Amino acid sequence: MAYEIPVTQARAELAELINRVVYGGERVVVTRHGKPLVALVSAADLQRLENEEAAAQEEAAEEQVISSVSSIRSVSSAPGERHRFGIAAEHRGHGDRDH
Repeated sequence: MAYEIPVTQARAELAELINRVVYGGERVVVTRHGKPLVALVSAADLQRLENEEAAAQEEAAEEQVISSVSSIRSVSSAPGERHRFGIAAEHRGHGDRDH
C-alpha cells in the first residue's frame, strides 16, 4: 500500500518524499481533501508500468484483429458472378503469337 500525504504537507516535505520513493522503494500518494491527486513512484516503477501498459494495449489490438477476422464469414457469389469478375488465363506455347 502507498503512503498517503496531504498536498500541503507534501510541499514542505518534498525532498524527504523523494528519498522515501527512490531509496525506500515506497510509493507516495499526494491527496487533496482526502482524495488522491498524484502519485510519486520511482523511475523504475514508472518504466515497468509503462511497459505493462504497452503490452496490454498490444494484446488488446491483437484481440481486436482476431475478433474482426473471426467475425468475417464467407459469402457466396451470385450465380455467374465468379466467371464475370474472375481472371481468365490461357497458356500459349512458345511459337504461338496473337496477331
